Amino acid sequence: MFLKVKNYLSLVKFSHTIFAMPFALIGYFFAYYKRPLNHDWWLFFKVILCMVFARNAAMSFNRLVDRHFDRLNPRTSGREIPRGVISPESVLAFTIINAILFILTTYFINPLVLFLSPIALGVVLFYSYTKRFTMFSHLVLGLGLSLAPIGAYLSVTGQFRLVPILYSLVVLFWVAGFDIIYALQDEEFDRNFKLHSIPAALGTRWALAIALALHFISALIIVTIGLLAGFNFYYWIGAFLFEALMIYQHHLVRHTDISKVNMAFATTNGLASVVFAIFNIISILTTI
Repeated sequence: MFLKVKNYLSLVKFSHTIFAMPFALIGYFFAYYKRPLNHDWWLFFKVILCMVFARNAAMSFNRLVDRHFDRLNPRTSGREIPRGVISPESVLAFTIINAILFILTTYFINPLVLFLSPIALGVVLFYSYTKRFTMFSHLVLGLGLSLAPIGAYLSVTGQFRLVPILYSLVVLFWVAGFDIIYALQDEEFDRNFKLHSIPAALGTRWALAIALALHFISALIIVTIGLLAGFNFYYWIGAFLFEALMIYQHHLVRHTDISKVNMAFATTNGLASVVFAIFNIISILTTI
């Protein structure tokens, strides 16, 4: 039983929840910054569940539709479906169950997030097909993860506001940038099998330049949020560290050497997300 659970956690790369989850927490606590109310731990739990269910559905669906390419790619041939550890039918069932649980959980939050839940689910599932026809699939992935902060904010308030939308844009450009860097590993494979990505279309040098530009846009939005929201110095510490870590990953990965892509992708970005969230939440709680 433990081994089966471990296989499914590996299938959906549960550890990578660390990218979007901290931003969901930012959106959730920012909602209380704008509307000081008694904190509802049950609502908090439902928001976390929504994040887990939506991500499980998205990742398992991605593994399902990409299983044929994963089998051919030396980097991904060890994944659960190509190895026969989990059957495609089981993965499909897992995807459907998590999608249903996601929508069901939104029912117990508020009518707006319930209404928007199929759209959010459609975005994160649609990403899996985008490499078949566009090199801008990185931006679609960023869009999917960017729903985390605005979704958490809507769960508390039921209303759209500018700053949570800006947090979502931070995620969109940050994720798209680091996904381009991650895709450098498959540049040759994508070209050979007619899959679309910015590295495959433009080469390593231009891909890194575009990733840097996207991260610069993300950094500008972070500064804009701090100025608009009037956060205290804790926010600016988090902003500085987040942006420093974005710069650091570009130091790790050069067009002449991409051997540290995994360190830049998982370690650096995971740390950046957690650190930024911690200082954001501290800033929010000490400003309320």
